[in-house]
Amino acid sequence: MFDMMLNMRRILLWLSCFMLLSCSRNDRSIVVSQVKSAAKLATTEFILNKTILATRDKKILLIIPLNAALFVAYTEAVVTTGVDVNKLKKEDIVIEGTSISIKLPPIEVINFSYPFDKYRIDKELSHDEFLNKFTLEEHEELYRQSEIEIRSLLKQIGVVEQTEEKTRQLMENLLKNLGYTEVYIEFKECKSLFPKLDLTN
Repeated sequence: MFDMMLNMRRILLWLSCFMLLSCSRNDRSIVVSQVKSAAKLATTEFILNKTILATRDKKILLIIPLNAALFVAYTEAVVTTGVDVNKLKKEDIVIEGTSISIKLPPIEVINFSYPFDKYRIDKELSHDEFLNKFTLEEHEELYRQSEIEIRSLLKQIGVVEQTEEKTRQLMENLLKNLGYTEVYIEFKECKSLFPKLDLTN
C-alpha cells in the first residue's frame, strides 16, 4: 500500500513537471508567434522629399567664363523601417512568471524606394546657358548622389528612434494582453540601416 502511494506521488510529480514544461513551451511559442506578428505590424513608413540644386560653371579654352547653368529638381523617397524577426534568437526572450524581457533585432530599412517618376525638374528655376548645359549623364549622377545622401541621413533624422518607439508600444500592449505584468523591451544596436546592401556599388 505504501509503495503504491509512493509510486502515485512520483507519477503525479512527473505529470506536474511535464505539464509545467508544456505550458512553458506553449507560452514561449505563443510569445514568439505574437512578437513576430507585432513586428510586422510595427513597420514604419517615412516619405522624404529632397530638392536637388546644382550649378555648372564652364570656361572656353579654360580662360573665358560662361554664364553658370542652374539645375533644380524635386525628388521623393519612401522608406520603410522595422525589425527582421528572422534574426530573433531563443536567448533573446526571457520569461519568468508574469515578467518577460525581449531583446529585439536592430532597426533596419526593410524597403527603400526612390522612384524616378517622382523626379520633377523645376523648369522655371532651371536654365541652361549657351555652350553650358547639363548633360544626361550629369542629370543621372545628380540623381544617384541625391539617393546616397538620403540613405546616409536616415539615422540623423530620427527614423531609428521613431521606429523603436512604435515597436515598443505595440509589443508592450500585446504582451500585457497576454497576461504579462512586467514587460521589458530592448533593441540591439543599430550599426547599419542597410545591413544587406553594399552602397559602394
